[in-house]
Amino acid sequence: MVEADTSPGDGFAAAPDGFQRLWNPHRAAYQARGQDQVTGEDDCPFCLGPQRSDEDALIVARGRLCFAVLNLYPYNPGHVLICPYRHVPDFTDLDAQESAEFTAMTQQAIRALRAASSPHGFNLGINQGKVGGAGIAAHLHQHVVPRWQGDTNFMPIIAQTKNLSATLGETRQRVAEAWEADSQQSGEQR
Repeated sequence: MVEADTSPGDGFAAAPDGFQRLWNPHRAAYQARGQDQVTGEDDCPFCLGPQRSDEDALIVARGRLCFAVLNLYPYNPGHVLICPYRHVPDFTDLDAQESAEFTAMTQQAIRALRAASSPHGFNLGINQGKVGGAGIAAHLHQHVVPRWQGDTNFMPIIAQTKNLSATLGETRQRVAEAWEADSQQSGEQR
């Protein structure tokens, strides 16, 4: 059990509120680095990735307006990002066609991840803007994170280590194959 931190630390005494907290200060350094590393399309990994091979860029699938790529720093194995090709920071910047494909690819990511690794659930989300927690705020992306019962433990907190059961390359191959199979099956059914 993690105890609430009631030490003054920053000069303010914390009032007990019943919440338990897990502190991950190492994530702040990654988030801050991500905010400053992208200044435009020329240094944006989501703009540069599609210019490389799928294997090198960890791209799982390419659509006409959006693509799916594995997260280079995954929360869990199979952590996929859905990105528009167009360099836009805000969900409201997507046009109707981009929005439709963005949503369809999110649904397909869930189906492919279910086929590839049988997760028990998912976290879906867009961290929009710097204060919203986006690691790369300049280019919109949605997280699709597969979850399994008991997939959280002390390792990331205590040892700053995430236990991943497969390499990113192996995971990309497995998810890409499941995605392709789903595309073929969906094409036949629709």
